[in-house]
Amino acid sequence: MPTLLAPAKINATLEVLGRRSDGYHTLRSVMLPLALYDRIELEASVQPGLRVEDPALERDNLVDRALAACGLAGRFAVTLHKAIPVGGGLGGGSSDAAAIVRAAMNGTLGAPNERDWLAVASTLGSDVPFFLCGTGALVEGVGERVTALGALPPWWCIVVRPHAAVATADAYRRLDLARASVPRESGPRGQSVSRKAVDALQRADFDAFCAALVNDFHDLIVAASSEVAQGATALRAAGAAHALLSGSGSCLFALARDEASARAIEARLDPAPVAASFVVPLHHDPAWR
Repeated sequence: MPTLLAPAKINATLEVLGRRSDGYHTLRSVMLPLALYDRIELEASVQPGLRVEDPALERDNLVDRALAACGLAGRFAVTLHKAIPVGGGLGGGSSDAAAIVRAAMNGTLGAPNERDWLAVASTLGSDVPFFLCGTGALVEGVGERVTALGALPPWWCIVVRPHAAVATADAYRRLDLARASVPRESGPRGQSVSRKAVDALQRADFDAFCAALVNDFHDLIVAASSEVAQGATALRAAGAAHALLSGSGSCLFALARDEASARAIEARLDPAPVAASFVVPLHHDPAWR
């Protein structure tokens, strides 16, 4: 069986629009996949199981849950090679799950069953439907409304992981508390910063796209974590025009027009506040030309 590649993602925009009565938050986000991949090796086996370099990741892993949701539990010996930082806001676990769902959909793991694959993906996590589309997308609702944005420009990305982790639940609590004291109104969808980012992306207008970058968690997390703040400062000091949190963090990113520009920024990075850094292009799926 071919090795499955699960790309990371960044949130070029992340607008948290409100908190629902069930505790979930509605959002609007332009998400972009990166050519930073977890690798998933599967082998049909009478001794199924999951192997990961970090044994702590074997418990309740989304790969196992995805195989079960696709009706494939107990059929494969799986080895998961992690490259995407865990808990960094880059969507590694969700992408791993989506890679399994996509392989089940297209027959790579055997004759596909008749299923509502989007519903399967949604049960596994709010970011999983995004990864099914294989390209950048405008993601809305609680992650279930995904509008693919076509082939992506040949831009590059520098990702920095600070010496810190951020719990998603804690980030949302901070945001809810901040908005309880200073409520924020959400404007019309068509005039949102995410729509501006979509328009710029589809025109391949790098400057306009970067001008639309936003993350509602960024200022809160930077203020709460000196390690994240130092990572953002290091990116800007290295020549990045911007440094933005992905998801609720802790990873930060900056975009570049080309590989040379991205590698020049990485070469100037102060290593002290950086646990890891990656220079990668946006992910390009052959299905999108």
